[in-house]
Amino acid sequence: MEIACLDLEGVLVPEIWIAFAEKTGIESLRATTRDIPDYDVLMKQRLRILDEHGLTLNDIQEVIATLKPLEGAVEFVNWLRERFQVVILSDTFYEFSQPLMRQLGFPTLLCHKLVTDDKGRVVDYQLRQKDPKRQSVLALKTLYYRVIAAGDSYNDTTMLAEANAGILFHAPDNVIEQFPQFPAVHTFDDLKKEFIKASNRPLTL
Repeated sequence: MEIACLDLEGVLVPEIWIAFAEKTGIESLRATTRDIPDYDVLMKQRLRILDEHGLTLNDIQEVIATLKPLEGAVEFVNWLRERFQVVILSDTFYEFSQPLMRQLGFPTLLCHKLVTDDKGRVVDYQLRQKDPKRQSVLALKTLYYRVIAAGDSYNDTTMLAEANAGILFHAPDNVIEQFPQFPAVHTFDDLKKEFIKASNRPLTL
């Protein structure tokens, strides 16, 4: 049995923090794991900026409600689900994900939680576990699944390395250059081909 593990933001949906940065005009909120490999450093920076500007979870959710999956993403997920079990492994938060996951048909999502105060301000975050994407792949392999994974950022690379096959998708040049061991593609059609190539069984487009 084979299972497909996908990152969410930048792979299937827009980067939420970049969209929020564009809405608020706060340039420093554009930073993602493509720029800052250490997720804790990145999130503490984001929480500090939200606090400095008095921004709440509701402010972020209002922007998320306007977002749509990337062009071709819904069709790709549907194609993938006909051929593999599909799990989304993301460093997003359940408090962010509902509108976008609904548009993707609610595939299984493993991610994190935010901590808010009584005024709705985001004061902390709770990781599901350390290095959660890699740990999820490890757990799936103990269930005798063969794992094919795709992601775009530094925080995906341990997942890609642990998987039986890892693919970079929509990755920036700096990530592609640092991880040449992973095939890198930029269209959903090419991503389908990489899944077929990595699969143990014959599949058709």
